[in-house]
Amino acid sequence: MMTLKPVFNVRRVTTGVVAIFLGCLLNYAGDHLLGQRVELYFGLQTFNGIWFLEIFILPLLVGFVTAWIFGLGGKWLCYFPPLIVRFYAYYETVYILGVPSGASLMPMGWWGFFVILAIESAAIGGVAGEILNKRIYGRTPRELLYKSLDKSLSDDAK
Repeated sequence: MMTLKPVFNVRRVTTGVVAIFLGCLLNYAGDHLLGQRVELYFGLQTFNGIWFLEIFILPLLVGFVTAWIFGLGGKWLCYFPPLIVRFYAYYETVYILGVPSGASLMPMGWWGFFVILAIESAAIGGVAGEILNKRIYGRTPRELLYKSLDKSLSDDAK
């Protein structure tokens, strides 16, 4: 019987942590540059062009960068930066900055929906970043993906 043990690759974990950190940093900086706080509700004037940029375009860019840094598998990792930043922004609004006059906190159901939209936008960017990294989309033949495989394995696959 052959048992498979998981392989812990320090380089891969480090790259993942760096990719998530830089994705969070880019998302947080973009939030502050745009100046819109998604967790605040000002009535219908809340949903403007800057809000659209912050929910759809910025997470798409963040997902792209995260997947591009991480490489193969980055389309799964790109979900985390928008999630982390949206939760931190909500915490920051409630406990640190406070709610300005004339605004209220976004109802939790709406806010959760907007978080999901941001995460899905990041997923689209993550797929694009992984495609750019791999130069193809889909499965790669084993002999191209694992160039260091033994010659006998390569011959068996043909």
